[in-house]
Amino acid sequence: MKQITFTLLLLISIGLVSCRKDKNSPDIKQYDDTQIKNYIAANGITGMQRDTVTGDTSGIYYKILTPGTSTTPIDYSDIVSFVYTMRTLDGKYISTDSVSLNHFYGFVGHISGSQLTSSPPLPKGLQKAIHDLVKYKGTTARVIIPSHIGYGVNGYGLGSSSNANSHVGGNQSLDYYINLISNQEVYDDAVIKNYMKANSLTGYTKTADGVYVKISTPGTGTDVIDADSYITCTYTGKLLDQAQTVFDSATSSTSFTVSGLIKGAQEGLIGQTSGATVSIIIPSRWAYGTSGNSGAIGPNTPLYFDFVISAVAN
Repeated sequence: MKQITFTLLLLISIGLVSCRKDKNSPDIKQYDDTQIKNYIAANGITGMQRDTVTGDTSGIYYKILTPGTSTTPIDYSDIVSFVYTMRTLDGKYISTDSVSLNHFYGFVGHISGSQLTSSPPLPKGLQKAIHDLVKYKGTTARVIIPSHIGYGVNGYGLGSSSNANSHVGGNQSLDYYINLISNQEVYDDAVIKNYMKANSLTGYTKTADGVYVKISTPGTGTDVIDADSYITCTYTGKLLDQAQTVFDSATSSTSFTVSGLIKGAQEGLIGQTSGATVSIIIPSRWAYGTSGNSGAIGPNTPLYFDFVISAVAN
């Protein structure tokens, strides 16, 4: 009887082990590798290498598109700025807004974790790829992160994975394009110039600080705006993304002191008078800088403003 009981328990244990399929399954690495290889072949992607930095264990595939301008590799204690695009290999989650949304600024060791509330947190595999493979400021690269160091068996987000851009499915590997920025000032200016070209914007004057200003309608008032002026106006603030997303506006007259505005807006308004219509394109260092603002504006994000000034009080 004891022999029968032991045999039954052994068979039950074997059955339980063989039925267990979770995120710790050793087969997930094989699954990820097959998924990535099929994706590379199906999309005609060439020049991808497999990560072998730590003994060919991560399963990351990558391609350096533009070598970096730095000769010193980054460390986990270094602060970096980068922009990226990301899509799942099944194409059901695609995030391409590297102009306004997909930004990171901070320590390399803090790359994995939360970003803007509208974006998934950055996965651990991306931190590894940037530290081990991209590793030089100024580098652009394509990196495919396997799911086991991405969002794992659970994926990310709520709702059905069949809903586009709302949910990263479980066991989905991730295709990233990454630009590890070496000079934020130069990068911002390139973003602004691309935006102006794409939207046929002309007539702007670039200030010494890199702020672009256009006076569409000259003012007719006598009081000239300075930092301490109290002005009444309407305004619209937009991101420089393709949708030109409005993040703030006042369509009816509102009043405030100029010194309370971000530095780039102050620079565009100082010297104007009532009646003026002013457009201002602001590099990130004179907008909300490396911190961003309230989860809606990412770090290192240039901004666009239109102001219509109706009154000035000094």
